[in-house]
Amino acid sequence: MKLTKILGCLGIVASILVGLGEYLLHYSSDILEHSKDYEFFKFVSLDNLTTGHFLAVIGLPFYFAGYIHIYRMLKSGNENLARIVLAIGFVAFAVGGVWIGSRASIGNVVHLKDTMDASTYQNLLAHYTNHMEVLVQALRIVIATLSVVFAITILKGGTYYKKWMAVFNPIVILILLVVIGKLLPSIGKHMLPILMNVTHFILFTLSLYQLSKLTKSQQ
Repeated sequence: MKLTKILGCLGIVASILVGLGEYLLHYSSDILEHSKDYEFFKFVSLDNLTTGHFLAVIGLPFYFAGYIHIYRMLKSGNENLARIVLAIGFVAFAVGGVWIGSRASIGNVVHLKDTMDASTYQNLLAHYTNHMEVLVQALRIVIATLSVVFAITILKGGTYYKKWMAVFNPIVILILLVVIGKLLPSIGKHMLPILMNVTHFILFTLSLYQLSKLTKSQQ
């Protein structure tokens, strides 16, 4: 139980470090009005791009610890399904790591827009979109798949989770946060740029809460 708790805490560390890094990489007061062609990056300072890049890269490996925590919480119910969740989680954050590691570079390209001809600039953006931004679409599919297996594993019973935890799978949390962000733009402009990290902060917090309740009931 102690190791499982430590791994869950490391997952929260990941969501905070990567979330802070991604916030520095992406946030400006003009982000919602300048989403086309990555134009919002011109409102992000180069210092923030650098700091955000290294915070995100440093924090990202802790997400793997977080998913080992999830695996340990699930495996008593169905070992094979728990392993599938673990494997998909690792794939998700391997893909996410490649993407987040590219953001400072495309941000720098946007800052250099006026130093190159329009054709070269558009070619760089198109190359980035086709090779890196496409990973975001893949990541959404991976997280949706993970969420389905996560929920099924819990509903089958025998895990360390109460069955209500099946509702709080990553894709449902993410969708709820998107709705909140759209309904409340004053919150959304801060939350939407770091959505996956907020989602996992909530996921790991709820998971640790359930682990704490289980530990107390066994004492």
